[in-house]
Amino acid sequence: MSVNLRSVFAFAKEYHQKKESQKDIQYGTAGFRSHADNLDYVMYRMGVLAALRSRAKASQAIGVMITASHNPEHDNGVKLIDPLGEMLEQRWEKLATDLVNVPDGELEAEVARICEQEKIDNNEQAKVFVGMDTRYHSPQLSRAVVNGVLALKGTVTEFGIVTTPMLHYFVTCTNTQNAYGLPTEEGYMNKLITAFKTLRGDSTENGNYKNQLFYDGANGVGSLKMLGFIKKLNGSLNVKVFNSNGKINFKCGADFVKTNHRVPEALPEDALPNGRCVSVDGDADRVVYYFTDSDGVFHLLDGDRIATLLAGYLKDLIEKCGVKLEMGLVQTAYANGASTDYIVNQMKIPVSCTRTGVKHLHHKALDYDIGVYFEANGHGTIIYSNKAKDAIRAASKDETISEEQRETAKRLLQMIDLTNETVGDAISDLLLVETVLHAKGWSLNDWLASYTDLPNLLEKVYLADRNVITVTDADRVVVTPEGLQDSINEIVAKFPKGRSFVRPSGTEDIVRVYAEADTRANAVQLAYEVANLVFDKAGGVGKRPEKMEI
Repeated sequence: MSVNLRSVFAFAKEYHQKKESQKDIQYGTAGFRSHADNLDYVMYRMGVLAALRSRAKASQAIGVMITASHNPEHDNGVKLIDPLGEMLEQRWEKLATDLVNVPDGELEAEVARICEQEKIDNNEQAKVFVGMDTRYHSPQLSRAVVNGVLALKGTVTEFGIVTTPMLHYFVTCTNTQNAYGLPTEEGYMNKLITAFKTLRGDSTENGNYKNQLFYDGANGVGSLKMLGFIKKLNGSLNVKVFNSNGKINFKCGADFVKTNHRVPEALPEDALPNGRCVSVDGDADRVVYYFTDSDGVFHLLDGDRIATLLAGYLKDLIEKCGVKLEMGLVQTAYANGASTDYIVNQMKIPVSCTRTGVKHLHHKALDYDIGVYFEANGHGTIIYSNKAKDAIRAASKDETISEEQRETAKRLLQMIDLTNETVGDAISDLLLVETVLHAKGWSLNDWLASYTDLPNLLEKVYLADRNVITVTDADRVVVTPEGLQDSINEIVAKFPKGRSFVRPSGTEDIVRVYAEADTRANAVQLAYEVANLVFDKAGGVGKRPEKMEI
């Protein structure tokens, strides 16, 4: 096989031109993301890069997922998946940014530079998997990715409409020679459902746990795939799907519920009051729970709550079967202070804090035998080391320990199978939560009672250029503009249990302001003052931030 790099440039010039007016973009926390109209040339070049990455990784499969996750319908995006389901290696993020931003006339030379720098042999096979979400422009953008792979004579497997976690799973299965599972939609569903049914047993209800879940699919791929799961679950979990055929993420989905602290539109009437409700996002890698009580008060159980629920249950199982393993929980600065206090002082589980972005949490979680990581937005999973898996498997067969200990170890093995370790997976995480709630006999109210969150909220401030704000210390301290952090500290000091930080978005020219305090009124006032400070000192544009309702 001989690859002529000139064909990469020629094809781009003919079909996937980059206009001179198009701004440079960066490979952020979740790849490239922008208005769909701006992404055709980006997709083509990411197809090229995926083929190069496959060759650089000894012809292992590389995934390309076309999605803008929780963004509005007019946006789209693309990100690469490395051989074991990880996010793209950070060094290659810069290569991606450089490749996407060169003019068409320099594309051939830039590809040649990457080949030389990474010692890539273009005579080797390149294998690329492509998946997409349900946005109406995804098929067209998928075609651009495929063209990029074919320009370098790579081979493409198109999976069509899938959740982001499913594509991560397919890539991992293929590159482990099916040791992780079968790289098909059927294989993915069967692995999770078999483990779930085994863990649940014959009884579908227990104590305060009722077999009814209301599922907001964000009008995205998560709604389609859940409908398929329902058929295979066959009543072991009753799920009522809503928001399955409207505008993606519009007034629904995990991000809407988390940010606005209220139920999504189209919530079924029979979910009120006290119905167990769950929302995923547009590509089904985030999940949050919530309910409205008999007094009409909304209660959110977000990623922090999911992390504590799962970690606490796993800790109990590990102690019960007698296996000696180190478990840790990884959070970001967005984690509620009350959850961190509860994990450290009540659950006695060590906590690490990293920068925002699943790739940072995932990397830190690898430091533990069992690493539980979740962002407050509901994106996360559990990682089990080979040491942990081997120890649990050995315990399940150890005749020198009690039968109860062996059965507990077998239950842990099923928990491992129910977990999509490759990435945060809304459906896998949902089934894990349902398993633990069922085992404990808990309603959402019981779960909520484990600790009391500090009131908190998230504000957006629009800036002319988000890059004027730089941060350090896991996103908790502002470096520039100079003096801004000192001013934030002065405001925070006025509020009991006050905490606030600002962080530039990875995908749009906004800064997110997080605030928490002892009361809702104080959290609202703190967010309002910090947001206006950022607007004044960092080049705010448009409407000045207003105070949220208390």
